[in-house]
Amino acid sequence: MLIYEGTKDKFLMSVEQDLIAIEIENNIYKRMHRHTAKNEFRAWENSMEYMYKVLNDQDIPSDAGIAIEYNIPQTSKRVDFLISGYGKKDDANVVLIELKQWDELEAVPGRDGLVQTYTGNAMRQVVHPSYQAWSYAMLISDYNASVQEGMVSIFPCAYLHNYRRRKQDPIDARQYEPYLEDAPAFTRGEVTKLRDFIKKSIRTGDNKELIYKIDSGRIKPSKSLQDSIAKMLEGNREFIMLDEQKVVYEEILNEARCSAKDGKKRVLIVKGGPGTGKSVVAVNLLAKLTKEDQFCQYVSKNAAPRNVYRKKLKGSIRKSSVDNMFKGSGIYTETQNNMIDTILVDEAHRLNAKSGMFHNMGENQIKEIIHSAKCSVFFIDERQRVTLKDIGRIGEIRKWAEQEKAQITEMELLSQFRCNGSDGYLAWLDHTLEIHDTANFDMKDINYDIRILDSPMEMRELILEKNHISHNKARILAGYCWDWKKEGVNDSAVYDIKIGDFEISWNLKNTTTFAIDEDSVHEAGCIHTSQGLEFDYVGVIIGDDMRYENGTVITDFTKRARTDQSLKGIKKLYKENPVRAKKEADEIIKNTYRALMTRGMKGCYIYCTDQNLSAYLKKCLEIQRVRDKDDKRNH
Repeated sequence: MLIYEGTKDKFLMSVEQDLIAIEIENNIYKRMHRHTAKNEFRAWENSMEYMYKVLNDQDIPSDAGIAIEYNIPQTSKRVDFLISGYGKKDDANVVLIELKQWDELEAVPGRDGLVQTYTGNAMRQVVHPSYQAWSYAMLISDYNASVQEGMVSIFPCAYLHNYRRRKQDPIDARQYEPYLEDAPAFTRGEVTKLRDFIKKSIRTGDNKELIYKIDSGRIKPSKSLQDSIAKMLEGNREFIMLDEQKVVYEEILNEARCSAKDGKKRVLIVKGGPGTGKSVVAVNLLAKLTKEDQFCQYVSKNAAPRNVYRKKLKGSIRKSSVDNMFKGSGIYTETQNNMIDTILVDEAHRLNAKSGMFHNMGENQIKEIIHSAKCSVFFIDERQRVTLKDIGRIGEIRKWAEQEKAQITEMELLSQFRCNGSDGYLAWLDHTLEIHDTANFDMKDINYDIRILDSPMEMRELILEKNHISHNKARILAGYCWDWKKEGVNDSAVYDIKIGDFEISWNLKNTTTFAIDEDSVHEAGCIHTSQGLEFDYVGVIIGDDMRYENGTVITDFTKRARTDQSLKGIKKLYKENPVRAKKEADEIIKNTYRALMTRGMKGCYIYCTDQNLSAYLKKCLEIQRVRDKDDKRNH
């Protein structure tokens, strides 16, 4: 969607008359029905003055096309600035410029393509400007037929007009070199260099023709993208489907094909507990549907599964446009109806109502996903809701599907491939934690190593041993009862969790792939870095937020860490409605531990800070084992 388009001459005149920001603001309201925030308006005024300086060169053609805030059709992402025209050999070119007002930034060691800077009134980790420009160019190239067919070439760059570059500047750190090569970053004082970059591609004007060509280009995945993800999946044992996973996969494939053909909106709800293969099915569908020319995206609210599956697919490949196929759940706030063929939503129970950094964008992520796609698939386990903001429920999905007049199909994945295929362990867990009454269960013939340990040191030694045996597939996980110390977010020698002589750091913030990093066995993961993922063995620390008192399992939200955002707002709710607050917190805390205790495929080693809870779990486990032995003798 074109928000502002014009020629270079028209743009220069609008800036000279102090009208450019007003014109952009008016067009956004007309075309997107959205009001502009004051800080965004001021940013346009500031940045466009600098672009005026850059373009005020007679060698840049006066009739070159200009687009500002170009909304990439299949997303809610907007490109800051585009310049179009023809090169030396009459080749059709577009220069894509990502504008930043930052005046400082820091490199983030160990995080591919991320920097830290002051934005949104706080220091935050965000993508490197060159990565952002490169990824937007790849997104357009990978899904726009006009670009794929060789009609237009895109040359990305970034312009940080307030940023003073110095020797050995963090913006040029070695880890960012692959992105800087494809999308150079220009800074304050480098107007001439940016002009030269533009003039390499644009010698004669096109009177906006190429910008219109991109905006009207048919959306379809490129052949290179199709081949890339197919090759990555081929022979990857972690993504082989078994039994009913294949059945569900074929059913979804058929429904998605029907929607692509007849344009009718379809919503599929796939229920499945931990380890039933929801993610395996989703990733296989992503590859297959992309291969069939569908515009398809894998979506999750939680970044951890996206990052891990992306890395598992890419292997040693560092830079790949496959990255653009994995998306967060808040990107569809401004997407048009049926713009995407199929959206595959993993961990749908984690969806939120509002989106954005400050949770002030959009209305409802479920509604927006269904609206954006012809076919939307929600993989869900309602017992894995772990924050107050999680709204992902089957009833909520049905409600929005009916409002969009979508055909609804519900399926279920039942076979358990985690916990060594033991439905008995899951039933025992639900019954023991008093989540759900599953009195008729057994763990007969279970080949699952579950132990309740008396010390966290013993648990750690077991995990380190199993991690060596399983080739980096064992992790320590903990309930969120210990503050995440600010000074130690990137230092494993700063111990957040201390229990007697036992000390361990929370997982470091300078990586997004705790689940598969070589050294993260020495850190403790939380629900946000492990949900949706699996290991061979897990050691779980249950904190004081879950205890055993007066013959029952109780939860206590006051024992949660101050830095925990999962129960943000619970104190206010408790003042207004204590009964509801306790019920909500109880569900979330128990769901959190259930999720942590079902991450292991072969074993789970549990340490409880509350000795009464430890004794209770041991007793329940022993009673069940005795019962199973008696059943064997009777048969």
